[in-house]
Amino acid sequence: MAQMKLSRLGQNLKDARRRLYPADNMADFALRIGVSRATLQKMEQGDLSVSLGKYYQAGKLLGLEQGFEQLLLAPRSLFDD
Repeated sequence: MAQMKLSRLGQNLKDARRRLYPADNMADFALRIGVSRATLQKMEQGDLSVSLGKYYQAGKLLGLEQGFEQLLLAPRSLFDD
């Protein structure tokens, strides 16, 4: 199940990279976010071995970092103090 969710994250990254940086190949975009081409390839596959910080760097470059603060945010109810 976890791998399925990260696969979607990887595909979202790939789609955003292609849409917002259409002239970049994988090596060019990897350089922009400070990772190797191999690491970017792992990220776009949703590989669990890549740190969340690397995904954040990519999201920041793409202008999509605002969603990261919502990760692992527990829902609040009317009864919470």
